[in-house]
Amino acid sequence: MKKIMMLCAAVVIAATANSQTRDRKWNIGFHGGLTQYNGDRGQNFYATDQAAYGFASVSVSRFLGKHFDASLFLTRGELGNVEPLSPWSPPNDNNHFLVRLNTANLVLRYNILSDRYVLRPYLYAGAGVIMHEKYQSVKDERYDYALPSFGGGLNIRITPVISLQLQESFMYTTADDIDGDVKDYNDGYLYHTAGLTFNLGKKKDEDKDGIADRNDKCPGTPPGVAVDKNGCPLDKDYDGVADYIDDCPDVAGLAALKGCPDKDGDGIADKEDRCPEAAGSLELKGCPDADKDGVADVDDKCPDTKANYKVDASGCPMDNDKDGLVNEEDLCPDAAGPLALKGCPDSDGDGVSDLNDRCPNVKGTIENKGCPEMAKEDVKKIAVIASKIFFETGSAKLKAISNAQLDGLVEILKRNEAVNLSIEGHTDNVGNDDYNMQLSQKRTESVKAYLESKGIPASRLTAIGYGETRPIGDNTKAAGRSQNRRVELKTAY
Repeated sequence: MKKIMMLCAAVVIAATANSQTRDRKWNIGFHGGLTQYNGDRGQNFYATDQAAYGFASVSVSRFLGKHFDASLFLTRGELGNVEPLSPWSPPNDNNHFLVRLNTANLVLRYNILSDRYVLRPYLYAGAGVIMHEKYQSVKDERYDYALPSFGGGLNIRITPVISLQLQESFMYTTADDIDGDVKDYNDGYLYHTAGLTFNLGKKKDEDKDGIADRNDKCPGTPPGVAVDKNGCPLDKDYDGVADYIDDCPDVAGLAALKGCPDKDGDGIADKEDRCPEAAGSLELKGCPDADKDGVADVDDKCPDTKANYKVDASGCPMDNDKDGLVNEEDLCPDAAGPLALKGCPDSDGDGVSDLNDRCPNVKGTIENKGCPEMAKEDVKKIAVIASKIFFETGSAKLKAISNAQLDGLVEILKRNEAVNLSIEGHTDNVGNDDYNMQLSQKRTESVKAYLESKGIPASRLTAIGYGETRPIGDNTKAAGRSQNRRVELKTAY
C-alpha cells in the first residue's frame, strides 16, 4: 500500500509528448524504450557499448493552453552498467551493477508550436519519485527523488486522437549510492522513449456540426446542415444566405428575399415577379401601374385612366348604365341618359333631368325646374288668400275664419308641386319693436304649421317675420296701420 500511495501521490511528468488539445484536454499514453546510466561507475549517456536495459511506461496528460501541458509519467524497468574499471582490468574487477526501478514524474511541458500543428517539438522540466526495488545491486527497497527531471521530444499527430511520441528524458536522483559508489557524481538516468498517446473525451460541439465550439464561427447551426471548416453553413453563391435557407442557392441574391435576386429592386424576387425588369408593387406581383387604377400596365387596356376612377378588370373606367359616360362623370350612373344631362334620363322630355325635375312625369320648363307654369288664376287666388289670413288680437293664434282660405292654399300648392312658398309676416309700429318682431315671426310659423298639417312638405315652406320694419302704409293713421298688419305669400321655384 505504501508503494501505491507514494507512486500515485507523486504527480507526474512527462514529456509524454501528449497531443491533447483544447477539444480533447485529457490524454493517455503507452511507451517503451531503453535506459542508460551516468554516474560514478561510468559516463554512459548515449554509449553504444553497454548492455540494453528496457522499460515500459504509462502517461496521463492535461491540456493547459496552446503551448503548455501538465503530465504524469509512470515507468517500470531496469538500469545497469557493465563498463570495466579500465581496459586492462580482469573480468572480476569491474563497475557492474543492476537495479530495478519504478518512477513517477510530474512535469510541465512547453510546446514550441501550438496544437494546430502536426509536428510539435517540445521541452519539459519537473520532478518525481523513484522507487528502487530489492533486486540485484539494491539490498533493500528504497525511495529517492528525481530532481531535476527534464528533457525534450517530438509529438507527431497521426489522427485527431492518436499521436506518435519520441522523447529523451533525463532524471538525476537526490542520492549518490544507487550504483554502490559515493564519489563525484549523483546517479543520473536517461530514458530513450517511443510510444503512442491517445486523446480522451469528445470535443465540445453543441450544434453537432463536427466543428468544435471554440473554432465554430456559426454556433447554433441546425442539425443536419452541411458546414464549412469554420462551422458555418455552406453558401454556394456567396450571397450571405446559407444554402439551407436560400430559395435560390445557385444565384446570388438578397437576404431579405431568402437569397433570391431582384433585378428591378421592387422588393419582389425575380422568380415571383411578373415584370422582373420593371419595378412594381407586391399586390400586382411586381408589375407597374402608371395610372394607379389597380390594374397592372401589362393588363391595362386604358392606361391613362384618371385618378380615383373605378375600373373593370381590363383597367377601363366603369359605365354601369352603358350610356357612354363613365360612372365618375355620370350623375345617374345606374340609369342611362344623354350626355347633355350628364348621363341622367328625362322621362317627360322637357330638358330637365329626372334627377332635378320637380315634375318628372309632366313636361314643364327649365325655369320651373321641370314643372309647368302656375295658372294665373292660382296666382291671383294666393294673393287673395294672403289678405284673408287673420289672427287673434296680440296673438299668433289663427282665427277660425282663416282656415277655409288656407285650405284653398293647400289645394293650389298640391296642384303645383314645384312651387315653394315664402310666408312673410308684418306688424304696425304700435308697441315694442322686439315684441312686434317676435309676434310677426310666430304668426308666420302658425301659418306654416297649418299647411304642414295638411300635407305640404316643410321643405317647400319658409316662415319669416319682419315686425314693423317694412311698412306699406302710414303708421300715423289708422288706415295705414291696418295695411301694415298683414301676411304676404310669395311663390318661387
